[in-house]
Amino acid sequence: MRKTIIISNRLPVKIAKENEEYHLKVSEGGLATGLGSIYKEGDNIWIGWAGLDVPKSDEQEIIDKLKQENLLPVFLTPKEIQNYYEGFSNETLWPIFHYMSTYAQYEQEYWDYYRLVNEKFKNVVLKIAKPGDIIWIHDYQLLLLPQMIREELPNTTIGFFQHIPFPSYELFRLIPWRAELLDGILGADLIGFHTYDDVRHFTSSATRVLPVQTTANIIHKDDRNIVIDAFPMGIDSKKFNDLTFTKEVLEEKEIYNQIIGDTKIILSIDRLDYSKGIIQRLLAFDKVLADNPQYLEKISMHMIVVPSRDTIPQYRDLRDDIDKLVGNINSRYRTSAWHPIHYFYRSFPIEILSSLYSRADICLVTPMRDGMNLVSKEYIASKTDETGVLILSEMAGASKELIEAIIVNPNNLGEMYRAIVEALEMPEEEKISRMKNLRKTVMKFDINHWVKIFMNQLEEVKEEEKSRMAKYVNQDLKHQFKEAIKASKKRVFFLDYDGTLVNFNGNPLEAKPDEELYQIINDLNSDDRNQIVIISGRKYETLGEWFGHLKVDLIAEHGAWKKFEGKDWQEEPNLSDKWKQAVMPMLESYSDRTAGSFIEEKRFSLAWHYRKVEKGLGDLRANELISNMRYLIREKDLQLLPGNKVVEIKNSQINKGKAAASYIYGKNFDFILAMGDDHTDEDIFTSLPYSATTIKVGSSISEAKFYLRSVEEARALLQHFCS
Repeated sequence: MRKTIIISNRLPVKIAKENEEYHLKVSEGGLATGLGSIYKEGDNIWIGWAGLDVPKSDEQEIIDKLKQENLLPVFLTPKEIQNYYEGFSNETLWPIFHYMSTYAQYEQEYWDYYRLVNEKFKNVVLKIAKPGDIIWIHDYQLLLLPQMIREELPNTTIGFFQHIPFPSYELFRLIPWRAELLDGILGADLIGFHTYDDVRHFTSSATRVLPVQTTANIIHKDDRNIVIDAFPMGIDSKKFNDLTFTKEVLEEKEIYNQIIGDTKIILSIDRLDYSKGIIQRLLAFDKVLADNPQYLEKISMHMIVVPSRDTIPQYRDLRDDIDKLVGNINSRYRTSAWHPIHYFYRSFPIEILSSLYSRADICLVTPMRDGMNLVSKEYIASKTDETGVLILSEMAGASKELIEAIIVNPNNLGEMYRAIVEALEMPEEEKISRMKNLRKTVMKFDINHWVKIFMNQLEEVKEEEKSRMAKYVNQDLKHQFKEAIKASKKRVFFLDYDGTLVNFNGNPLEAKPDEELYQIINDLNSDDRNQIVIISGRKYETLGEWFGHLKVDLIAEHGAWKKFEGKDWQEEPNLSDKWKQAVMPMLESYSDRTAGSFIEEKRFSLAWHYRKVEKGLGDLRANELISNMRYLIREKDLQLLPGNKVVEIKNSQINKGKAAASYIYGKNFDFILAMGDDHTDEDIFTSLPYSATTIKVGSSISEAKFYLRSVEEARALLQHFCS
């Protein structure tokens, strides 16, 4: 029976040893809650680090205890934790992914252990995983794991979700092992991030570092299509909503009210980290007090900082800076009955957090960079009276959803200051209106919704992959095609040239037919029932020079020119090329500022080639050109064709599809085959009868019914038809 395997760095339990016996305490975190509906069912299981150093002699005891909770531990040594987790994960990846590159450490030992521990996780997975299982891997500590599992279980369904931001290419490229990391992640079928920005950054990095192609949010690699999408994570909103009505929370809230009275609370809750913007938040609050004496003794900041890695110099320094700044602000403004900042350097039970959320007038969530930031959502879910104001950093993923919050740039001290004043002065009606809308969003898109949509899409992606793989021209299909050819009496083969019969060349004129290709065409022509049509975007003069001596029909420049056996070239009637005067200057401007690109002029089309351009730059310029051309081509009745490292502009009246449909009209072919590799060939695939055998070369994303991986496979198939 198929099962689901969840894998994360840590298990959703805390394990402690007391009186020579191990005890488990289940985590109350949002992820554990959301995934509880999956891993606790049937044979499903969650794999992760046990969270402590376990002697070999005690490992089986831990395994047995965790098995009862559908959990399976990975045991790590202190040195592995030091180098894999504290080292590579948190001193290399974390600062780069949070745009703090100056803190990043690139130690070979860190990388070696990171790879070693990912292998260790893989080995535990392989002990229980079976073909057909669903595997969902979480976060930046396990970036190599998807591909490691893929190599061992190639047909397994694998999802990956990253809970922290993904950096832009300019930052990601700083990591010495960037290609290995991308290869690792791309072992998944579905890759999820919190925001569309992260999706863009990932696809950009993948296409610029690896030899992969992308179509929208799909990356094509090793004959696989990997989908990259945004899945904004929610929280267990019902739990936070309901907590506010419990006896413990109501009592705690009453104690707060007795102590602070009518003082307005500005709440700040973070783990100690340089990405959280804690110092900037304090500076903004200091400015509010300095510039607005009317707020003295009327407002106070309750700031909770949860200890984290404060033995590391950057974190220790940050903690000391926070201590000094809080002390400085309190010493300047406090009175005998009032403290401007109530600062707590420790964690609190969820009941106390709930009472603070519920009581706070303003929640200040201003990280310098954050994947999602669930504190903002916990605050909203806890505001059952529908009051309160959320001030949220635009650098947090949550800002893309929680648009009714006051959105700020945490680097802009003045903007933060004005946001706090605005929140303090906001009319009650506006507060309620904003909070109602925020609560609708948070309550609807909760953790269960997040789990559901990710798992549903993972299923859909895998089904699509299975369907797509069925399209690959394997030996069985080759046999079927050959039998259909044998049974037919009149056949036509529409063959594109570049990328189908020959590989691309930096200089298009160098991509000449070779002896093998001529032999294939001659072999096909040896059967009088076969009609070969080479249909290409090439200039008619070039096709005539290369194939005019053969028994083939030629369609050049996407259908603008036709040469049928024994006849001269014929031009499609009523076509004009006057539009070139308007288009050529724009193409020349792109060619002038893009080294390696060039313009090819044909009778009724212009092509801008960028095969020799620096990787990434060519695609960037091509996208820019396409965008700028859109209005012009509508006005001039032109068609714009993005191809393989080329952008072509031509008369809209001509395309390969019309030419192919015109060619077969009234000729009663009982076997039709079309083979092509790019966007221009899609017109052929869609215009031919449904009974036609259509084959895309180099990609499975197509209107064609079948696909081949390469020119070599295309030639081999044609040779198979001749044998």
